[in-house]
Amino acid sequence: MASTQYDRVASDARATGTDGFARLSLKLDAVATGLNGIAYLALATVLDSFFGVTTAVQYPVGAFLLLYAVGVLAVGTRKEISRTGLMAVIVGNLLWVVLSLVVVVSGALSPTGVGAVWIVLQSLTVGGFAALQYVGLKRM
Repeated sequence: MASTQYDRVASDARATGTDGFARLSLKLDAVATGLNGIAYLALATVLDSFFGVTTAVQYPVGAFLLLYAVGVLAVGTRKEISRTGLMAVIVGNLLWVVLSLVVVVSGALSPTGVGAVWIVLQSLTVGGFAALQYVGLKRM
């Protein structure tokens, strides 16, 4: 099959790629994750009865989320996004999704109905970020 000038242009575009989409998805993830971590830390006593997850779980999870958000932001604000760093964030997000669903299915933390719904919604959001980041990775 003969190659056209359009094939070469498309090939060049893929080779040089852009990290704008990946960068945006990482920054959005960092903001959402950071806000979630702050909420777990600041509102743990309120969320305790609402979600049915004890403060003994919420405080470490909130601290972890804040640290994770800083790491995600660091990957997303570098001059050049590291493919390895982006891949690590995607894997971390997918791991969060799987563990969240295991918690709900197993009832390990004994969440209330509202808490179980929150955990599932949160895992869907994190899974959405992982999907967006994967698209961004492919565009790089």
